[in-house]
Amino acid sequence: MTQFYDARGNLYGVISPQALRESGIDLPASAAQCALSRQAWSCAAIALCCDWPDGGRPAGSKSHRSDGLLIGPFRSAPPFDLLIVNTDGTLAERSGNGLTIFSQALLEQGLMPEQGALLRVHHDQQAASSPVPVSVKPADVAGVQGFWLELGQPGFGPQAVGASGVEPVRLNNVEVSCVQPLAQLDPAWAQSQFVRIGNPHCVTLVQDEAVLPSNEQMRQSSLGDNLTAIAYAMPVAPVSHARRASTCSGPCMPANNASLRGCSSAVRARRHPPAPAPVLWPVRRGGRAGCRRGRCR
Repeated sequence: MTQFYDARGNLYGVISPQALRESGIDLPASAAQCALSRQAWSCAAIALCCDWPDGGRPAGSKSHRSDGLLIGPFRSAPPFDLLIVNTDGTLAERSGNGLTIFSQALLEQGLMPEQGALLRVHHDQQAASSPVPVSVKPADVAGVQGFWLELGQPGFGPQAVGASGVEPVRLNNVEVSCVQPLAQLDPAWAQSQFVRIGNPHCVTLVQDEAVLPSNEQMRQSSLGDNLTAIAYAMPVAPVSHARRASTCSGPCMPANNASLRGCSSAVRARRHPPAPAPVLWPVRRGGRAGCRRGRCR
């Protein structure tokens, strides 16, 4: 019923609206109506599709067997409407990895046109309009099958995500932010950049990869619970944190609602050009695939 896909380490389940209804989830007819009424059905959908089966949760694993649930399409021709449901039942405005996975599912169902299509992500967040449109096009780069996603132009700084209660600091003569609760967890986490590209993120910049926590450390309640509290606390706007941070070739712009990524000292505080920066994220069912980043023009 629920198909699971992996894209760049993010695992999402994909299910059709009709399959959910047939399983007893009272899902409205349209994606827009679903978004407006998500409190009535989203947690039940996550429990049905993303909870571990009784006795089937591996030791040291996350609380759910996927990072979220993708519901759609709501029709068999573009534009394709979908919902990105986080494991806490909230709706995401956008997820690059999730949209790549959804595109792959459309391709396997024979619904993705050769020239690509428009995806429309419906949500109930007050900070952004709904639906969020994303153009996607199948591509093959160096023999790797994937998709180009037109994610739009990123916005930077606290004002881009509606964050308050943060302090401006300088990093390589660039103004970034200090999120005190993060700095209290680890003094090496005192420099962060807020980024919005459809949905808000807090990207913490570090001088040395050695200060990044391991997966095992992230699963410990002393760290994981504190990061979760920071991510969803006010007055700082909800931002995203990850199981493991990693180096990157520019501002780390995580694609899901559970990502905190760090940048090595060689690339910290670097910005994308003021133009769309499409990213190719190949996905392979049942396993991980590599990723290639499109060149910003």
